Amino acid sequence: MDTHTLPPDALGRLAQPTDVPPPEAGAPARTGRPPALPDLPRLAWERAGLAGLLLGTAALYLWGLSESGWANSFYAAAAQAGSESWKAFFFGSSDAANAITVDKTPLSLWPMALSIRVFGLSSWSLLVPQALIGVASVALLHATVRRTTGSAGAGLLAGAILALTPVAVLMFRFDNPDAMLVLLLIGSVYATVRALESPKPLRWLALGGALVGLAFLTKMLQGFLVLPALAAAYALFATVPWWRRIGHLLVAFGSMLLAGGWWIAIVELWPASSRPWIGGSQDNSILELTLGYNGFGRLTGDETGSVGGGNGWGETGLWRMFNSEIGGQASWLLPAALVLGVAALCCAGRRGGAGLTLWMGWLVVTWLTFSFMAGIFHAYYTVALAPAVAAVVAIALHTLWQRRASLVVSGVLAFATALTSAWAFVLLDRAGDWHPWLRYVVATVGFAAALMLGVVRHLPRRVAGAVAGVALLAVLSGPFAFSLATASTPHTGSIPTSGPTTGGMGGGGGGAGSLLNGSDPSGVLTEALLEDAEAFTWVAATSGSNSASGYQLATGEPVMAIGGFNGSDPSPTLAQFQEYVADGEIHWYVAGGGMGGMGGGTADGGPVGMGGPGGSSSGTASQISTWVSENFTAQTIDGVTVYDLSEGIQ
Repeated sequence: MDTHTLPPDALGRLAQPTDVPPPEAGAPARTGRPPALPDLPRLAWERAGLAGLLLGTAALYLWGLSESGWANSFYAAAAQAGSESWKAFFFGSSDAANAITVDKTPLSLWPMALSIRVFGLSSWSLLVPQALIGVASVALLHATVRRTTGSAGAGLLAGAILALTPVAVLMFRFDNPDAMLVLLLIGSVYATVRALESPKPLRWLALGGALVGLAFLTKMLQGFLVLPALAAAYALFATVPWWRRIGHLLVAFGSMLLAGGWWIAIVELWPASSRPWIGGSQDNSILELTLGYNGFGRLTGDETGSVGGGNGWGETGLWRMFNSEIGGQASWLLPAALVLGVAALCCAGRRGGAGLTLWMGWLVVTWLTFSFMAGIFHAYYTVALAPAVAAVVAIALHTLWQRRASLVVSGVLAFATALTSAWAFVLLDRAGDWHPWLRYVVATVGFAAALMLGVVRHLPRRVAGAVAGVALLAVLSGPFAFSLATASTPHTGSIPTSGPTTGGMGGGGGGAGSLLNGSDPSGVLTEALLEDAEAFTWVAATSGSNSASGYQLATGEPVMAIGGFNGSDPSPTLAQFQEYVADGEIHWYVAGGGMGGMGGGTADGGPVGMGGPGGSSSGTASQISTWVSENFTAQTIDGVTVYDLSEGIQ
């Protein structure tokens, strides 16, 4: 942003390169602390720009939203169950009768469950909360960057980059936990920024810790990836004495434990006999799920019911975020963020340095973790990079643009533009025949703008601003086009990807993701499952949560997911299932379950093999399938094999 384009009376109200605006008349002098900007006025152009950004984001995220149906039916069924039962709501159960939970902590399900409870079950009531979370994330990122830089333009740029990141468009139109995770993590950075500028930082730092705790309740240990950045920024840039900094960080840590630990403590202390089985665990323990399957197992690849890393989840390594499967999701501006961020750190003032430390810390830790983790990893996880990339680029450009008279700085701006344009050409080229002209336009315009930025110190102010605008349009054209392709394509299944088809996983919900949808029962089968539904606790049971979810969403009644998502969880045991049948609690058993009828897998979509009639290669799901087939009469309803368990053992 060029501050010289603002009215003269605005110059004193926006942060200058000194990073220290003058104090108000009569205000006591303060030294050392980055000045607070609680009353920074919004100029008319900024109000219009922010309104346009948020309205455009809302349109992009809400456009054709219902075309994706239940999106990830695994989470959709849990949201439906939570709308019917407060107990299922609290635990994040897959069904309202509370047989088993999803394999995540449930906070992300709660807004969707409440929406369904109020507006009824539909694709819109399920997905609109996610889209609104996306709009809120863009608004909060804008506010955080604006506060960090004092620049309205930098805030708007950061919000626009996040809004147009293809994987963000995907996740804010989907029912996975990642949307809520992003909002809470941005909130934790905002609170930390406020703590760094506040005369009473403790309350803001405690809020930041609490938001990280809530992020844990959304997607477990992934929420903690921002902790090094938050702690480092406060330790380095807080102006209170060192011993108080340590005390404040300990309070924030306690706040995080309280916000994230209360639910864990209740679930762990709740008698196992009166709560659902903890999905994804082998010992019915939320601590096992937290530290194992959804914790260190993600790093090492040592996860029960999952395949290992390497060829199973893609090759690990420093360049993983740029490969043919993942690159088009969120890496469009990642090279620029790294180059510009390092350069800006070298010349940023105290406020800008604190902001860059926060966002660069988030970016680097998350990037390296995703690059080298050997366990379950999918392309859509990279939405966690999007806010950091957007913020680093916006803050760094604001910092460097004010110093563009320097030969070194103008060279950095030119190099970053050329590098980003070249990378956009590669990503667009991977899309094959999808609008092939676009890659050449982006590269040509981007390289031309880069050449002009190399001599920007010699250009008149208005010409320099125009060149900067052209450069931004060039580098944002690729992700904008991918985002439109994402929003215009339905996405379903467990592992969706954004954008058009590339050399790796298919976009538009294609690839393996389309094989991991929930079951789609016909009207005839649905009517049969609903027969005497009020007389049974579960209208049906089947192996695997994907299969069960489709039947549950079609009938609106509880369907037992034997073995959880992948059919490998030891719940229920054969003896428990036999007891349920003897007590008349289950009406139908639907054969051919498992992962969307495909066989075993993991809750994030990884295959573990195909097996018997229940779709699981081993364990209790296979035992139950065998027992049912040996003791009950098979029927075929509209091509699906079912067993009426209410008729008794034959």
